[in-house]
Amino acid sequence: MKILLKWLLSAAALLLVAYLYSGVQVDSFTSALIAALVIGLFNAVLRPVLVVLTLPVTIVTVGLFLFVINALMFWAAAGVLGGFHVTGFGAALLGSLIYSVLGLLIESALGGLFLQK
Repeated sequence: MKILLKWLLSAAALLLVAYLYSGVQVDSFTSALIAALVIGLFNAVLRPVLVVLTLPVTIVTVGLFLFVINALMFWAAAGVLGGFHVTGFGAALLGSLIYSVLGLLIESALGGLFLQK
């Protein structure tokens, strides 16, 4: 139940990112659902590999390169999907930052709803 709710809220967050920032465009809620799923899959599968491969750069930049990796995952999802568009890398960087902040808020809210006793 928590995963399904997080997926729906992540899709809504993606629509909010598109509403707040013109560099990100989402055609419909269905496109947002698919994009949220693909972003989640990319973050679960590709992101750990990229983090390990770029560890020296991440250490030198004091962790700031992780923002670039997040933007690449966001941009890659837009490149694979039809109803989700990002105008460029700068738009992917800003869009991924907004999406990450909204994701933290979603996690915080769901953590309060689904407390394990």
